[in-house]
Amino acid sequence: MIRRRHFGLIGLAALARPAAAADPRWPNAIVIATASPGGTYHAYGVGLARILTRELGIAVSIRETSGPAENLRLVEEGQAQIGFVTTGAVMEARAERGAARALFAMYDTPFHFVVRRDSPIRSVGDLAGKTVAVGPAGGTGADYVPRMLSALGAEIRPANGSWADLAARFRVGEIDAIAVAAGVPFPAIADLEARRAIRYIPITRDQVARIRLVAPELSASSIPAGTYPSLMMPYETVGLFNIAIARQDMVPSLAFEIVRDVFEFHAEMMEAHPAAAAAVPGNFVRNTVLPWHPGAMRYYGSRAVTGVLTGD
Repeated sequence: MIRRRHFGLIGLAALARPAAAADPRWPNAIVIATASPGGTYHAYGVGLARILTRELGIAVSIRETSGPAENLRLVEEGQAQIGFVTTGAVMEARAERGAARALFAMYDTPFHFVVRRDSPIRSVGDLAGKTVAVGPAGGTGADYVPRMLSALGAEIRPANGSWADLAARFRVGEIDAIAVAAGVPFPAIADLEARRAIRYIPITRDQVARIRLVAPELSASSIPAGTYPSLMMPYETVGLFNIAIARQDMVPSLAFEIVRDVFEFHAEMMEAHPAAAAAVPGNFVRNTVLPWHPGAMRYYGSRAVTGVLTGD
């Protein structure tokens, strides 16, 4: 069972800027749908909740979920006001016709394929028949990794669970490989790196092309050298972009303030997770799947960013 908890940050509300909550249509509380602890969405959500609580004068909490697909559903059903999703999750659900609207582009999600340093596995093909950790059921890895590897001729035995549990099983040899889609650096991978316990299995450009035949929303991605201690050269792989969403009926002034705070407190967002480095206005072009929320559109318009997709 997926654990779902709310982490209230109400005590910060007294520090909010005085004019923030001037619009009486704003809600008293906001829930951000994230993912399981130990992942990028969770850390990103904690950082965003802290900033919004302080700046907007609204109690903002996070909700642990199984990942993008559940987050999309929670936002569309009104159970969460903000959700983190991948472009792929939107396409899979055909959500472009639903109630979700884009707020801001978050970061690229590169897939990490890692094995123990002493493993005989040297290539994607060697993963055939192996037990591969893919993360929580319903998450990005669980959705994509089996399909991706199948397209490359490697049928695997996927293992689901929290990344903390899967990493522990990997260390003792119960799991042959880890395949995780996450912003970098990913905590579970960084922990294994600290133990000098892993190697990376690359995905070539030819393999990316084959993967895109079954998942065209994916594209070539790269993890920069030095992101992890053992990466002396860029790690070539495949990736997927993430976007933050809200319902189309979120008050436009609230959506505007949320987007503005993300960009104005960029350094603080990066302290929550380094992946937030990519949360910049110019990356609005990475959203190719959803209309923009009118409040977000107003922000980008105020920054003279052109070509933004039209919201309703």
